[in-house]
Amino acid sequence: MLKILGAALSAALIAGVATTASAAGSMSGAGATFPAPVYNKWAEAYKAATGTALNYQPIGSGGGIKQIEASTVDFGASDKPLKVEDQQANGLVMFPTVIGGIVPVMNLPGFKPGALKLTGPQLADIYRGAIKKWDDPLLARTNPGVKLPNLPITVVHRSDGSGTTFLFTSFLSLQAEHWRTEVGANDSVQWPVGLGGKGNDGVAAFVKQTPGSIGYVEYAYAKQNAMTYALMQDKAGQFIAPTAQNFKNAAANAKWTNAPGFYLLLLDQPGKDAWPITGATFILMHAKQTDAAKGAEVLKFFDWAYKNGDGAADQLDYVPLPANVKDLIRKSWSKIVGPDGKPVYK
Repeated sequence: MLKILGAALSAALIAGVATTASAAGSMSGAGATFPAPVYNKWAEAYKAATGTALNYQPIGSGGGIKQIEASTVDFGASDKPLKVEDQQANGLVMFPTVIGGIVPVMNLPGFKPGALKLTGPQLADIYRGAIKKWDDPLLARTNPGVKLPNLPITVVHRSDGSGTTFLFTSFLSLQAEHWRTEVGANDSVQWPVGLGGKGNDGVAAFVKQTPGSIGYVEYAYAKQNAMTYALMQDKAGQFIAPTAQNFKNAAANAKWTNAPGFYLLLLDQPGKDAWPITGATFILMHAKQTDAAKGAEVLKFFDWAYKNGDGAADQLDYVPLPANVKDLIRKSWSKIVGPDGKPVYK
């Protein structure tokens, strides 16, 4: 039911997206596919409560950054956080909305979710083409007693500029020297091997139709599509499942007060059962708004979501931000001003 609702909402929202700043009574945003399920749920509830519509186009973080820089949307969305100097260089401010987990998903006939264990270095070796088959001795060593299939591995990655890719490749860079020096971390990289899918939904679709494949998606997409996922080794050496609680464990030590411009990565965090590929997703807006009322409307939406949207976030296995972090974000909105130089959020 959730999958059908999400697809219908997404189609309806995308159909209504404007390529220029939206008209009165609506807002436009574009960017990350990672948070699209929860933004769609929030948009539906917000319109029912206020009559104001959000048209959100999930085109990938790279596209969202480009569109907000070009002022063709009211806000951009990115899972790749921009450092404070990059925000300032483009006249932008940034704030987080929710936290989620990125999950390796596979198409392995006969395997249930969590039946396969992977380490970070093994994942890096798969994605650089060094591990080519599922019954490779390295994988067998991590999965004693599991009959691994004699199947070639088909790697699936994002084809678009993606904050999910930034987080995934940043994690691989932390885990494997070969990856860090040969490929690196960015929202778009020169992939050594594999097929490209557009958006989290494109990667999920490729994996579902390709036996022997592996991809990486935000957990909501894995859950909605009933996909087989791997257990990942955490920083303590334990193999753990992708769950909302384990995403919360990774976010527990987040030091938002020490993060200039809210730039913060939550990868490979210490602590018990901390999912290693966890990240926040972010909103980008112009610090100087040409239309104060429009800027205020966007901030009213996210203020409403902070107050009323935690249930929807929980339902989709995102982690809502703590109340004190939400208050910190609201204070930061004083930097967003209208043509008269006064804050648009009051």
